[in-house]
Order: sequence, then C-alpha cells, then structure tokens
Amino acid sequence: MELIMKVGPAAVLRLNPLDDVLIARRPLVAGELLEHEGVTVREAIVAGHKVASRRIEAGQPVRRYGQIIGFAVADIEAGEHVHVHNLAMGEFARDYAFGVDVKPDSAPGESPTFMGIVRPDGRVATRNYIGILTSVNCSATVARAVADHFRRDINPGALQAYPNVDAVVALTHSAGCAVDPAGDGLAMLRRTLAGYATHPNFAAVLVIGLGCETNQIDSLLSTQGLTRSDTLRTFSIQDTGGTSRSISSGISQVKELLAEANRIHREPVSARHLTVGLQCGGSDGYSGITANPALGNAVDRLVACGGTAILSETPEIYGAEHLLTRRAVSREVGEKLIARIHWWERYCERMGAELNNNPSAGNKAGGLTTILEKSLGAVAKAGSSNLTDVYEYAQAVTAKGLVFMDTPGYDPVSATGQVAGGANLIAFTTGRGSAYGCAPAPSIKLATNSALWARQREDMDINCGEIAEDTLTISACGAAIFEAMLRIASGERSMSEQHGYGQNEFVPWQIGAVT
Repeated sequence: MELIMKVGPAAVLRLNPLDDVLIARRPLVAGELLEHEGVTVREAIVAGHKVASRRIEAGQPVRRYGQIIGFAVADIEAGEHVHVHNLAMGEFARDYAFGVDVKPDSAPGESPTFMGIVRPDGRVATRNYIGILTSVNCSATVARAVADHFRRDINPGALQAYPNVDAVVALTHSAGCAVDPAGDGLAMLRRTLAGYATHPNFAAVLVIGLGCETNQIDSLLSTQGLTRSDTLRTFSIQDTGGTSRSISSGISQVKELLAEANRIHREPVSARHLTVGLQCGGSDGYSGITANPALGNAVDRLVACGGTAILSETPEIYGAEHLLTRRAVSREVGEKLIARIHWWERYCERMGAELNNNPSAGNKAGGLTTILEKSLGAVAKAGSSNLTDVYEYAQAVTAKGLVFMDTPGYDPVSATGQVAGGANLIAFTTGRGSAYGCAPAPSIKLATNSALWARQREDMDINCGEIAEDTLTISACGAAIFEAMLRIASGERSMSEQHGYGQNEFVPWQIGAVT
C-alpha cells in the first residue's frame, strides 16, 4: 500500500491520488477554502477526521490510502464531513494475488546489538523476572499474595539483595475450570500458560493450582511437553493445606529461586534475537499516517538484520488482508491467513456479532469510521517485509522475519498471545491514549499525534505526531523507534514499566462454552 502524503496548505493531508477523502490536520471551519484541493469546507470538521475531496454518489465506494474503506449511504458533496452518518461497510472483492509482491531473499545485513541476557539454552531475554502462574482463577488470590510480598513499593527490603531481578509478578486469569477438558478453550489456555512458563524473560516460574480444577497441573505439563524442575515448580492449595500455608509455601519457594535468578549479566547480542509484538490501541485518524507506518519502518529495519516481528489482531486486518497475501512467501502461507479471516467471519456469525463492531467508540471519535479504514491503517505496522508464516493464538513462533498471529483485536488478549508465542518486546501505537503494560515483555508506547503526546506524556515513549506536522519523516521516526527498541531491550525501563503496568494485562483468550 503506497502512502503518498501531499499537504494542502497546513490544513489537510491527501494520502493517495486515488483518495476520495482528505484528512484534517487541524479543526476545519465551514466556509474555509482548501485552495490546493479546490474544495470549500461545508461544515466544522474535527482534526483527524475526513472531508470529501469530490462529490460521491450514494452506493459508490469511498477510498483512503487508495483502498476502499466503505460505501456512501447518501450523496456526499465535496467539502462535507465523511463519517458514520454517510459511510458504511459493504461487500467487495479482494484480489489476494498470493506472493506477487514478495521480495527476493537476502542475507541479513550487519546487525546492531543490544545488551541481552543469554539463558543457559541460548535463548535471549530482555528482562529477568520470576513469574507466578495459576492453573485456575481459584488460585489467583494466593498467587497475588505471594507476589505482593516481593513488591518493592510494599516491602522494599524483599528484593534488596537481588538487584538483577526485575520483579516477582503474578499473572492470573479467570478461567481453568467448567470447560470441556478436550475442547479448544482449555487447549488454548494451556498453550498460553506454557508459552509464559518457558518464556526467556522468566528466570523461574511457580505454577499454583487449587487442586480440583479441570485444568489439572499434571495435565497442563504433560500436554505441553513440560517437566518440573528447579526453575519450574508447582503446588496446589488443597494439597498444601489452605490459603495461609500456600502463601507461606509460595514465598519460601520464591526465596529459594532468587539467588540463582540474580546471577545474570547482560552482554552484547545481535538484534536478530528480538521478537517484537506489534499492537495498536485507541487508534485514531492519524494512526495509519504517523505511528503505524513509522513502526512499519522500524519493523523493516529489524527484519533486515534477522529479527522477528509479530503482526496480530485479525479483526483489525479485515479488509486489508489482501495487502499481506501479496507479500506471503508462499501460497500456503497466504491461504493460512485467509483461513483465519474466514474463521472470524464464522465466529462472529455464531456469536451474533459483526466484524464492523470494531472500531470502538474512541476510534470513531478519533476519525475512524469502518473496520476497513481501521485495518488499512493498522496493517501499516507490518512495514513492507515479506510475510513468512501464520500462527494460531499463542503458538510458539519459530520463523524469522514478519509473521502473523491470529488474535482478537482487544489489546491485552492479543499481546498475551504474542508474548506466549515468544515476543520479548511489545511496540504499541495509540492515538486516543492507552494505559497498558505487558510483563514480562516491556512495552514501548508510540503516540500518533502531538496533542496526545502533550496531554499524556507520562505514558508515552515516542511522539510520532511530528510526521503529520512535516517536522519528522517516517524514516527518521522509524529509526528512532528501532533505536528505542534496542535501548529498552537492553534494560532501559519504558514508561509503562515505570508506572508498574504488566500484571493485570495478562488476559488469555477465552473461547468455548463455560458450563
């Protein structure tokens, strides 16, 4: 998807010569002449929203980025606001053109380095946590109590002797029982827990169960090929003798793990060891213009030196999937992606929902009208690299380069799947403002507009809004994002980490009946 930004004098952006809409760079007032476009604004239009660049008859497709974002439901005159009142979804054919835009393979270029933690098995970590996981919701309170004992803000002395341990975190969830023991829902939960239990950012993991749940710890381990060890410990509340004894046991076991977990050092490692999960949340009309393409530029830099990026949020590529299939390295990879799209169509039909239920209210307030429009902006996070493979939720990512993982669009659920798959860093773009973190993988926040940067500076790591102001290029911003990835992977704390985000954002995807 070619992004061509022609600037009408400080007022609007034209993203592609084929577009029927212009994007307001600032609030537009009725009667204002967009001289460069020869269009007079007919009504007040909020910054980030769309104004018609020509007359569009009812039923005609409307294009942004040179792609269809919906169909006019009424005649739209040049200069009118184009949004939910006159633009809606519609059916149209996509040309999947599998692989036609695949670039020739090339050897990874000279790789920059970051200061990583090399585990005994050779995997590379960006953080050094001790994790407490739960097999079921019933053991969540005990797990939280164990982790709270080691919180530096509650008990400053608990980790004083272990400066190389980032934290002890409890990642709890609301599932694990009253589900089909042979169903997809439990299988997905187990796959997610296994991905976290073996994540390189955990020096050690303690799994706590209740004892009578469907998700028995022994079955969790056996189905996922895991075995107990000094660094993967388990116990249940019922066998231990209740809540108080279980909390005491958990605290004692974590204390036994701390000394060894502290014996790490950082050393220079190639950026090819980075696996970055790509997220966008609280998107707005600028997301597909600034932060997302800038992140895509950073992704291309990462892939060029042998690293991995995970694009996800299947409902948020709906309508733009044909732009990815064109870059699929094989027809098989492209068809795997389309199979996931069709699964979502059937899933929504069964649930009485529509894929266009996404965008959210905040997305629409920020200028996005349909899921087609949102998807075309969201897919820009993937840059221009080849699509090398497609994974189901929480599957271990083994391919290098740009890959896709099937997840919902809801950010905590999506990022949880990416981290379970091996992401050791998250890059998260936002236009409306987002409060999010992701233990054990640090999360970098990228603001799509300068107003957000000024308003919510304490939550943002990089301002991409300058791209829309012509004071920063996409390439320069992409370089800055890539450098931030290396710094934060080396141990520099992101803004979300400084605020303590990460434990509450562990949200495994729950599908299937709860009985």
